[in-house]
Amino acid sequence: LQYALVYLPGLVMGRLFDLGYFKIPYFAASCVFVTCNFIIAECTEYWQFFLVQGLGVGICGGMLFGPMLGVVFHWFNKQKGLALGVVAMSASVGATVFPIAAQNLIPQVGFKWTMRIFGFMVLVLLGVANLAMDRRLPPTDVKGGLFNWAAFKNPAYTVYCIFGVTVFLGFYTVLTYMPIYAIHAGVSVDFAFYLVAIVNGSSGCGRIIGGLLGDHFGALNTITPFIALVGIVTFVWPFVRNEGLLIAIAVIYGFSCGVYMSIQLAPVRAMGGIGDIGRRTGMFMTLTAFGISAGPPISGVINSATGGFEDVGWYAGGIVLFSVTLLIWTRYLHLGKFSGRF
Repeated sequence: LQYALVYLPGLVMGRLFDLGYFKIPYFAASCVFVTCNFIIAECTEYWQFFLVQGLGVGICGGMLFGPMLGVVFHWFNKQKGLALGVVAMSASVGATVFPIAAQNLIPQVGFKWTMRIFGFMVLVLLGVANLAMDRRLPPTDVKGGLFNWAAFKNPAYTVYCIFGVTVFLGFYTVLTYMPIYAIHAGVSVDFAFYLVAIVNGSSGCGRIIGGLLGDHFGALNTITPFIALVGIVTFVWPFVRNEGLLIAIAVIYGFSCGVYMSIQLAPVRAMGGIGDIGRRTGMFMTLTAFGISAGPPISGVINSATGGFEDVGWYAGGIVLFSVTLLIWTRYLHLGKFSGRF
């Protein structure tokens, strides 16, 4: 749910960003995000966790994520891939540190104080972000409402949006079900937990290197082989039975995912002007949220129906590899040929 909600508000927040509204919405989202982190400590029922951590943290996270990328596009023209990679790496750092910290803090100080400690950490980090970040360019008078339907007249942009929905139907399957599968394969619960940390740590490396490669070879040219690698790893993952190979899968998968996550919006930036960048990226992010929300549940249904993960791998790996053809098609529509820097 949180994965999808991080992308879903992109449409609204992107449009507000184009109109010049950044500081106030970002501050408001920061306040609610911090408050939700403290309220989680008081939750005792599932529905409370769903509302506060699932919806509250998820939606506010999306309200913070989208405009932050718009700021990057405003301040960086050269080496924007590296800039996006550094920003994206911060998510991997958090995804690695917070779960490990929680596992070690809860036995010592309890669940409530663990969440409160996290709340104070988030308060400091978002305080710095609110003080440091702002738009650079003045807002432009871009006509239209939330949707810029004219953007879809660009066939390359349209196909890339279809790719964004399609790839996420299988993209997060390994991350979602790797710990469950690892326990099913006979490894310890503690080892299965740390597999997710290995994925997130490897993803951080992939995000930095992906940004560097994107600046040199072009974002789409960089993304394409690593999406193919995600598809191959997703095929192989359900047939791995020992800890060493599971670690290798986690590293390769995490690194490849990180490359895509760091520069996924760079092609969108190249398909139009900077004055409409918030709305254009927002439309892409909101559309991809539907793929993110549907992908893991579909894999779960397949697992429940078959009793194993092999068919899950065939489905998810197949859909990710199919999405590679959409990337190739996007390049052809944008450049008019199958080769070239993009």
